[in-house]
Amino acid sequence: MAQSKTALSTQAYKGTRDFYPEDMRLQQWMFASLRKTAESYAYREYDGPTLEPYELYAAKSGEELVSQQLYHFVDRGERKVAIRPEMTPTLARMVAGKLQELPRPVRWYCISNFHRYERPQRGRLREFWQLNCDVLGGDALQADVEILNLALDLMAGFGGTEFVRVKVNNRKLMDHFFTQSLSLTPEQTLKLTKLIDARSKMGEEKYGAGLGEIGIDGERRIQLEAFFGGTLETIAREHPCEGATELVKLFALLRESGAGAQIIFDPLVMRGLDYYTGTVFEVYDVSPENHRAMFGGGRYDNLVGMFGGQALSGVGFGMGDVTLKNFLETHGLIPELGGFTDVLVSLPKAECRVPAEKIARELRSLGLKVMTPLQVGGFGEQIKLALKHGARFVVLFGDEELARGEVLV
Repeated sequence: MAQSKTALSTQAYKGTRDFYPEDMRLQQWMFASLRKTAESYAYREYDGPTLEPYELYAAKSGEELVSQQLYHFVDRGERKVAIRPEMTPTLARMVAGKLQELPRPVRWYCISNFHRYERPQRGRLREFWQLNCDVLGGDALQADVEILNLALDLMAGFGGTEFVRVKVNNRKLMDHFFTQSLSLTPEQTLKLTKLIDARSKMGEEKYGAGLGEIGIDGERRIQLEAFFGGTLETIAREHPCEGATELVKLFALLRESGAGAQIIFDPLVMRGLDYYTGTVFEVYDVSPENHRAMFGGGRYDNLVGMFGGQALSGVGFGMGDVTLKNFLETHGLIPELGGFTDVLVSLPKAECRVPAEKIARELRSLGLKVMTPLQVGGFGEQIKLALKHGARFVVLFGDEELARGEVLV
């Protein structure tokens, strides 16, 4: 008796997406706008391998990403390999490998795909595409200003500047406050940073319980909330340190460069990755229907140096395609992309295949997207086919038209 076979599922792996042609067209439209804006700042496109040594992420990406979200395996050569969850460590490795050859500052961008073992939800999947823009070298504060302006201009490219706010903080300021004002240990500081970073997702009750577990209650809790409620001017006066000075200078430079009210100071911005050393920021959608951090980044001054060579300061950000698409849909910023095919050249009978192919080749040489039906059919049938494929024009002809050297468009 023959064994029954179970049909394979047509569903994609959980947390990933199939990109049908219409999905690809939307993605390509989004990516074209991102490329145009990044290249207007003279950023050059690069890419790296999907697979990297596990140690590259274990060294600097942070315990949560490595232990909970990293896809990894041991290959046939007994090497521990990771599927890239982010781009910054790869960027640092590549720059360190050719540090003496590269003109500085290095301005690079990429649009690549990444994998993380996330809990799939709105704006967060296990496979995603991400724009990464980075500056390495140059004056640190001027580079920070450029990267923040670039982030805003990327949204302006879609007509969405008015719907976003860029919230900025500084990790040096927070480390100073945690260690000097709250007298926290390095271990407590790291735990508090990650707790604050996750505050909006976990709710106040769980957040308060987390503070208690770290040892922050009573007077310390009062100090913490007072700090979060302060303005940059107040905090800089009451907690003088390198991080506060950098923020004051940064906002002065932003005002000089014409940055508007979209860029604001927010001491709650932490960014969870361990390699950030100075300015950190997140770009928020202000819409109540999509009120969330869409993307962010910050300054990392120690990554290139960890490869054993010269240190080089860096700042950058990553913008995921999932949150960008949600943003564009929320604000009605996706245009009608129209049909993909320019022309369908009909095939009224088999004997017309040669002239039909000749017409199609001539039209393609003009840069048009031209399709042929690949089967004989009447005028009405082939016009319907053209409509299904979204063709803008149909070229129709028969024996009489060919005899006169004409076609009907």
